[in-house]
Amino acid sequence: MVQMTLTAETLFTSLQHMPSSERERFFALISRKAFAENDNLSHEELFGHLQETEFTATEAAAYLDMSIATFRRYCKQEKITASSVVGTSHLYSLAALREFKNALKIIK
Repeated sequence: MVQMTLTAETLFTSLQHMPSSERERFFALISRKAFAENDNLSHEELFGHLQETEFTATEAAAYLDMSIATFRRYCKQEKITASSVVGTSHLYSLAALREFKNALKIIK
């Protein structure tokens, strides 16, 4: 019995040759089943590798699940502060964002 190793490239090539209806079924199947066992990951499991990471304003807004306008409003009110500034970019620490996110959950 010959065992074939499937690589990302061969899978992608195979997907390109699939009829569009089969591609739709494939992606629907992935979205429903492929990561089902990991649906209830802890914050540490999802973001643990980012402990010392700083986010841009856009990334921070996405992490907090809010619009960039809402994020900027919180910054203007000094409820969120940048941990560092590089040129004109303000960067926000994950620890501070996590703390703010938890505070928002308590208020809601």
